[in-house]
Amino acid sequence: MTHKRLSINDIEIANALIDTVFLHSPQYVCEPLGARLGCEMLLKVETQNPIRSFKGRGADFLISKTTEKKLICASAGNFGQAMAYSCRKQNIGLTVYASTKANLLKIRRMKDLGAEVILFGGDFDSAKEEARRVGKEKGTRFVEDAQDVETLVGAGTIGLELLKLSQQLDFLLIPLGNGALFNGIATVMKAKSPKTQLIAIQSVGAPAMVESLQSGKLVMHDKTQTIADGIGVRVPIQQALDDMNGLIDSSLLVKEEIILDAMKLLHAHAGLVVEPSGAVGIAAIIENRTLFENKRVGTIICGGNLTEEQMKMWL
Repeated sequence: MTHKRLSINDIEIANALIDTVFLHSPQYVCEPLGARLGCEMLLKVETQNPIRSFKGRGADFLISKTTEKKLICASAGNFGQAMAYSCRKQNIGLTVYASTKANLLKIRRMKDLGAEVILFGGDFDSAKEEARRVGKEKGTRFVEDAQDVETLVGAGTIGLELLKLSQQLDFLLIPLGNGALFNGIATVMKAKSPKTQLIAIQSVGAPAMVESLQSGKLVMHDKTQTIADGIGVRVPIQQALDDMNGLIDSSLLVKEEIILDAMKLLHAHAGLVVEPSGAVGIAAIIENRTLFENKRVGTIICGGNLTEEQMKMWL
């Protein structure tokens, strides 16, 4: 199956262009965690790179193709870091809009990487709206994660790496924010590992994408209430929902307190510091044990940016 906006061929081309610091992330069966969860547990760890997140793949591919000298984007923190890292290499000016409540570690890292960071609005979607407005006003390209196809293509390289596993996964649990991670990986897996069930995971405190998928129409919320800031989407991108058509097998919402349990399990049994968004796949297994019992289950540990306070409080 060829996807509407991207193909495996696009993803293979990107694989040759993306900075290798973001590629070939660890992927392994974590036996202690699997024993605890009652399944064979494969972790794809996207936190061992300069920005501690998978977002470097898509941002780096996008920046490798742009001719602009200035860009604007919005971010809960990880995409902004990814953009800042790649823009700095290419000497491109970057302004990132983030919410006034954004993770302080992520804000500091974006600034350290050379981005101008403007805090606006009470959440990511408000910051994004403002970034889009300012970009239009100034005639500066606004880069939108999950809307700009390069972000999906970059994330798809994770799928290429998962194909190298010795056995196909029964289930792959993918954190669902605006959809770049899911749609990129799913494009590869649906074509090359069709028996693997692809499940998108969101928090009950920010369920807009899952509700939109389940109802077949765009569902927006006035606010989100989740510690998983990286997937805290209030206003879904219609294009991302369209992209998911034919790629998604099912979706699950997980409780906030179970996300915390999952972070602790990953820390205790895999030695990983994982932000809430990166732990939702493990949370889904905790909440749905019988579904995954004795199966080969993989999940993407998509980010690991926690402040020192968060580590003390949550881990």
